[in-house]
Amino acid sequence: MPGQLSRLGRLWAHEKSSYGLRVSTALAAAIAYGWYGGQIGAIPGLFLGIIASAIAETDDNWWGRSKAVALSLACFAVAGAAVVALFPYPLLLITGLALAAFALTLLGALGERYGSIGQATVTLALYAMIALDQLSANTAPALAWREVGHLLAGAAGYGLLSIVWTALFANRPVREALARLYGELGHYLRLKAAMFEPVHDADHAAMQLALAEQNGRVVAALNTAKNAILARFGRSGRPGVRSGLYLRLYYMAQDFHERASSSHYPYADLSAAFFHSDVLYRANRVLVLEGKACQALGEAVRLRQAYTHAPRLAAALDDLDGALDWLHTRNNPQWTPLLGALRLLRRNLGAIERQLAAANLNDSTLDGMDTRLRDSNPRTLLEMGRRLRQQLTPTSVLFRHGVRIALALVAGYALMHLLDAANGYWILLTTVFVCRPHFGATRLRLVQRIVGTVAGLLATWALLQLFPAMPGQLLIAFAGALLFFICRNDRYIAATAGITLMALTCFNLLGDGFVLIGARLLDTVIGCVIAAAASLWILPDWQGRRLHAVMGNVAATASRYLEQVLLQYRDGKRDDLPWRIARRDMHNADAALSVALGNMLREPPRVRPNLDAGFRFLALSNTLLGHLSALGAHREQLPALAQDQAALAAGQYIHQALAGIAQALATRQALPAAQGDERAMAQALEEDSSTLDERLGLIHTQLALVLRLLPRLRQAAGAAAGLSTLLPPPTPQPAVAGQ
Repeated sequence: MPGQLSRLGRLWAHEKSSYGLRVSTALAAAIAYGWYGGQIGAIPGLFLGIIASAIAETDDNWWGRSKAVALSLACFAVAGAAVVALFPYPLLLITGLALAAFALTLLGALGERYGSIGQATVTLALYAMIALDQLSANTAPALAWREVGHLLAGAAGYGLLSIVWTALFANRPVREALARLYGELGHYLRLKAAMFEPVHDADHAAMQLALAEQNGRVVAALNTAKNAILARFGRSGRPGVRSGLYLRLYYMAQDFHERASSSHYPYADLSAAFFHSDVLYRANRVLVLEGKACQALGEAVRLRQAYTHAPRLAAALDDLDGALDWLHTRNNPQWTPLLGALRLLRRNLGAIERQLAAANLNDSTLDGMDTRLRDSNPRTLLEMGRRLRQQLTPTSVLFRHGVRIALALVAGYALMHLLDAANGYWILLTTVFVCRPHFGATRLRLVQRIVGTVAGLLATWALLQLFPAMPGQLLIAFAGALLFFICRNDRYIAATAGITLMALTCFNLLGDGFVLIGARLLDTVIGCVIAAAASLWILPDWQGRRLHAVMGNVAATASRYLEQVLLQYRDGKRDDLPWRIARRDMHNADAALSVALGNMLREPPRVRPNLDAGFRFLALSNTLLGHLSALGAHREQLPALAQDQAALAAGQYIHQALAGIAQALATRQALPAAQGDERAMAQALEEDSSTLDERLGLIHTQLALVLRLLPRLRQAAGAAAGLSTLLPPPTPQPAVAGQ
């Protein structure tokens, strides 16, 4: 019995169980109403209304969810009424749909909540068209309003359930977000561990790219956790006792991320120098164990259980200390800077281990700490209007996508009438779901949609043969809808199969679903072709054309972060909001570059000639991020830095060099040349570092590594953005005697 309770607890704690149970409740209520109320024909409309309402759902507290549901229902009502009024007039209908799709797409500029409501409103309008298309031409208008009423009733029912659920389980999404964050951090640490394997011919560049991609997932998880905390505990920066635990876990994850992303010395050099020592294997083992510990902490947060710290982690750190002590006794002067880097690595690993050892899931407060969080959502109508106006330009991704969706809907509607396609509004629905802002995402979604539709059609044909009775088919429709909900965010093939199964089973309840199998497949293919053509030919948003701006943002945010780091070495360490913003902006920029290059991989070869250079820049920028994170992880007030002219000059030089690269990339101008001998500056810093204390030595070493990185960063940036590099000023020649 205890084992069964434990398994049930784990099932309930799964991040999709709450969503699945909520959706199951709404779908079961719709089926119960149709079955016991003798309204079987209302079930498809109720199901589709529930789906539309779920698409509009975003993470929020109960009050925010209430406002979002009210706004969603208002938009749904207007959309449904417009469809009923304009349905007999094809030209007005498609004109209104295209304009509405464009305007609602722009709502994404106001934040995730409004973007989701806009997408859901377009979806509900198309669902209403599908419902009205099933009625005969001479059907009374009251029946049309009844069909739309079913959609709105389903949406309202799910919206009300969502509000109640949010009030009952207010903090559950925060726990799920934090658990996911620690899971991603654990995976990041284990990937980082691979960098410390001293093996011949290790492909550190490939490992660095894998680490950069995982860093993007960690950053996304950090942003999700921040938004979940922000939605529930406000923006005042004064957390209460209940929120203290979640904020502490969030800030601890931020510290782990900064320490884990630190890079103290080139990994290839460490591997070559200590190939015959076990010190790197010791570091590798500690990182692996800390990765497992982070994942265990995430699971404890998810299950609301006490976290048990593994004692072997402390033992592994002791082993690492022993290996470092043994190397220190060898008195090899060539190892001095490398051993310094390993000692700093040990300090970071020790800091992570101490926080993990002290982690517990008891409520606590954060007295004396700046707990403010940046809220990027607009708060006033004036700000909302300003953001919308900023999108009214062809350079805006949302503007281009809005135009693309609008014209694709017009083309699909015209083709639907030209071919006299049966249930042709599925063409429009497929177009909306498949057409994404970027061609790479559209291409991936297109394949997933077709494969999922075929799978769903085959499953429908088989299941309808096996279960011809109505109760069985109601359960099949229920299962298909539930599969769609659970899988729609991360397993789109399964989600498409589920929605296809649900749709055809519902049509079979009203008539003959078998005859629609071929029509559904044809309409899906046509809608996918239209979506692909729109992405190719209507204001295509090729990532290569804007790669220069994305790379420029990486350089600009790195420059600002370095400025904040050096400021804290001067004035003292503080985890305040400006520091966290600068650090997070740098990581967000690096993650955005990784996403952009991932989208480029799916674009036609003719529009991505700079892909290889882009990945080189990503690897170098991630290395740069590691060196700057190393400075940030060990920051503390250092009065001696004020008298260290070499370090101050190098920091200022790097800050200006990165800002110059950013400016050149943003404006597509020639990259500025080095304003001095960067190799000589780096060498001088490295020579000085051996005579300084550990803290100043760290600054010298990291600044020297960044200086050595700058020429390669410029070269990769120029190749990726198709820009030339200005030649450095000529070196003055010494005067020759007698001239």
